[in-house]
Amino acid sequence: MQIAKVEPQAKRLRKQAGTWLKEMRGRAGLSQIELARILGFKYYTFISQVENGFGRVPTGSLEPWARALGVEPSAFGRELLSYYDPELHRLLFEVKR
Repeated sequence: MQIAKVEPQAKRLRKQAGTWLKEMRGRAGLSQIELARILGFKYYTFISQVENGFGRVPTGSLEPWARALGVEPSAFGRELLSYYDPELHRLLFEVKR
């Protein structure tokens, strides 16, 4: 039962992450094709899949992706972690009172 509730939430959060990534790409003035070229991807469709919530930015690509978008890498990783793994994000970055 618990897994059934988590899966729709994970899909929703991936979609939100994709929307955020698309906004960041737009601010950087890059098309999906240009971003894919900068990141060394053969096809831009991977960018599209991530932006539509069907994939995730691979951990090994976080820093290059952030730099391509003109975002500080640790802030970029923290933001994506809040979507991809909100519980881990909470444990690592929650302000304790």
